[in-house]
Amino acid sequence: MVLPAAFAAFVAGVIALQQCATLPAAWLLGGGVAAAGVVSAPALRGAGTQGGGIRAAAMLVAASLLGFSYAGLRAHARLADHLPYAEEGRDLRVRGIVTTLPAQYEDAVRFEFAVERVLDSGVHVPAHLALTWHRPPPTLLPAQRWEFSVRLRRPHGLCNPGGFDAEAWMLEAGIRAQGTVRTGRRTRPPVRITERVWRFDPLIDRARAVLRTRMQGALGPRRYRAVIVALVMGDQGGISQDDWALFNRTGVSHLISISGLHITMIAGAVALLAGGLWRRSAALLRIGTVQTVRAVAGIAGGWAYCLLAGWGVPAQRTLLMLGVVAAAVCLRVRPGSATILGAAAALVCLWDPWAVLDAGFWLSFGAVACILYAGSGRIHAGRERGTALREAARAQTAITIGQVPLTLAIFGQVSLAGPIANAVAIPLVSYVVAPLALGGAALLGFGSPGRWAGTELLCGAERVFAGLAWFLHLCTAPSWSWVSLPVPPMWTIVAAILGCAWLLAPGAWPAPWAGFCWLAPMFLWPVPRPAPGDLWVTALDVGQGMGVVLETADAVAIFDTGPRYSPSADAGNRVLAPYLRMRGVRRIDALVVSHRDRDHAGGAASLLGAFPVGQVWSSIAAEDPLLAGAHAVRRCRAGAQFAAGSIDFTVLSPPASIDVRRNATTNERSCVILARVGMHRVLLTGDVPVREERALVRAAASAGRSLHADLMLAPHHGSRSSSSEALLAAVAPRWASVQDGYRNRYHHPDPAVLARYAAHGIPVMRSDWLGAVRWRFSAGGPTTLERWRIDHRRYWYDLPGPAIGTMAKSRRRDRR
Repeated sequence: MVLPAAFAAFVAGVIALQQCATLPAAWLLGGGVAAAGVVSAPALRGAGTQGGGIRAAAMLVAASLLGFSYAGLRAHARLADHLPYAEEGRDLRVRGIVTTLPAQYEDAVRFEFAVERVLDSGVHVPAHLALTWHRPPPTLLPAQRWEFSVRLRRPHGLCNPGGFDAEAWMLEAGIRAQGTVRTGRRTRPPVRITERVWRFDPLIDRARAVLRTRMQGALGPRRYRAVIVALVMGDQGGISQDDWALFNRTGVSHLISISGLHITMIAGAVALLAGGLWRRSAALLRIGTVQTVRAVAGIAGGWAYCLLAGWGVPAQRTLLMLGVVAAAVCLRVRPGSATILGAAAALVCLWDPWAVLDAGFWLSFGAVACILYAGSGRIHAGRERGTALREAARAQTAITIGQVPLTLAIFGQVSLAGPIANAVAIPLVSYVVAPLALGGAALLGFGSPGRWAGTELLCGAERVFAGLAWFLHLCTAPSWSWVSLPVPPMWTIVAAILGCAWLLAPGAWPAPWAGFCWLAPMFLWPVPRPAPGDLWVTALDVGQGMGVVLETADAVAIFDTGPRYSPSADAGNRVLAPYLRMRGVRRIDALVVSHRDRDHAGGAASLLGAFPVGQVWSSIAAEDPLLAGAHAVRRCRAGAQFAAGSIDFTVLSPPASIDVRRNATTNERSCVILARVGMHRVLLTGDVPVREERALVRAAASAGRSLHADLMLAPHHGSRSSSSEALLAAVAPRWASVQDGYRNRYHHPDPAVLARYAAHGIPVMRSDWLGAVRWRFSAGGPTTLERWRIDHRRYWYDLPGPAIGTMAKSRRRDRR
């Protein structure tokens, strides 16, 4: 068992490195590699002799140190190719190759670009870029060489609790800068230099682009066209958000792409075919055995299918796992299942140290581990007294139970309908839909008869999948079909994994029901909540927009819902909803949408569809599509008051006279609301302009009402048309929050406005520098600040210079 444990220790070292806030120095990591060799050498020489326990321990220490140091050195090499801060926002002329399949988004495409040459002297541009091209030429294809001007920025994504880590994804993909192709009148026009560059990877994607066009033409406007394309070639860009929600709730999302199951199926089919043909020739049998031919052919078939999938990281991971098994067959060794699984995991981490950050790594290895663990000691008996169907049911049960801790930790939900849905979806997709789709795609290139036959097969695959989707909708009809739960702490996940191991233990393991006791903490742990009288305010990082969550012991309120990113993505379903589910929120007591600008109301419809909402306040008309799903909308008018639990709200603007101002802008109609919990006050401002700021200050002064607040949302993201001297003097906040996008095109916040806040001694917390910021206002203690990009830092986070200064200047506790 030393070898499997050593593989596991290597993976554990890689995982430990990925938790670091900063990378150790490269010379220390190099010393770690050398130390690992020194420690392991005596253990390897003395294998099989006395003192085995000490040598085994030395092997484990060496393996973990090697994993940690190796991953760190790879990270140093990857981060070294970076865009200097000084080059952000400049127009740079570059020449290079389109390397990936362009993804269409409304009037723009996104693609990856390999830089061959920078035409501006003295400028360093990373070798691998992710670019967006608005209104691109229709002939943009992989393997083309282009020269154009680009405006770049460093890899920078939203940073929120419970949110997707885009910067980690870009690091794994090797993308070290992102930007846009410039096409204005003052910019030199883009020039296509070469139609086709003879390089392997871009040419593969060129072929994929042609295949995608043919498939889309054959399928026409069919409902699940995007799913069939994804099954054949891994292009998931066309799948709608509603479809993904259905697949996630039924636990079948792993099938709606080129998954490890599909690659293994293709590899197995090619291996069986090659072995059958090889066996027919006595001459060939003298050259090599059938087992060796099957192993080699299976790897070749899996590799070809991975190329069709775009050679993405999940496909690479699956092929590496198959490679370990094939190598064992070719070398005629019979390692145990634990050794094979551990070697595959270590090889994946050796190839891609960032794979451990991907949910697919844990789900794929976890599923295989569950099957192997539950089947050990039972396989022989099962073959004697059961059928293949019973064995399949046993494997599915093991996966369903064993994956519960990982599913809850990663996705924050458990699909109770998942076993039933997967029992139907796995064989249907793997043995009917996928073969039909693959066969149809292959036939499209063989003239008119081939196009006809291929179209029929593809349409047949789509019809079968449509029937499956109907069944999945039936599975999610009951309210109990899936359960959304707050993400549990790590110790409960470890306990739950031990509980699953107890439940799935092979042989006559005593009291298997006791495993449920180990699972209980993961479902029953108390979610941290504000104490009575406390107020927690979280300004989420939604990009260029506004979205704030107010929490007390008895209520949750939302002010604004952030921007709309694309037709299927907005801050409601990408930021706010995941955060609320992570916090265990099941109901929103009050939702305020300040005005109808897309950066404030873009996620309202998604949020209204995801949670029951008690009351909605807005300056938007009730019948507006932005508020679709709201039962009753109350108009914001100065003087109105309402409450959500212990939070009292007072509307300060707009005044009732706004109704007769037909030319009033949406910003002038912004709801400005003062929220109070005990002695703590928060001023929620929207995009209110300077004139309205001065009007509400005068109104408050004439009424003898104080506007002082502990926290103020900087009006209009800190633009020059807001944050007047009169407002700052009247509110005198202890903090100001600016929610804006990194290097946004409006140049928010304005430097003069920041200087104004500084002159008043008001610290400004910027989401583009700090990520999400949470204030914990305590009824009887100090206020605590939590800044996600700083306090939950990982070594790959982009920290602009001023944000690093904030780490030293800003204290986490304020006792005023």
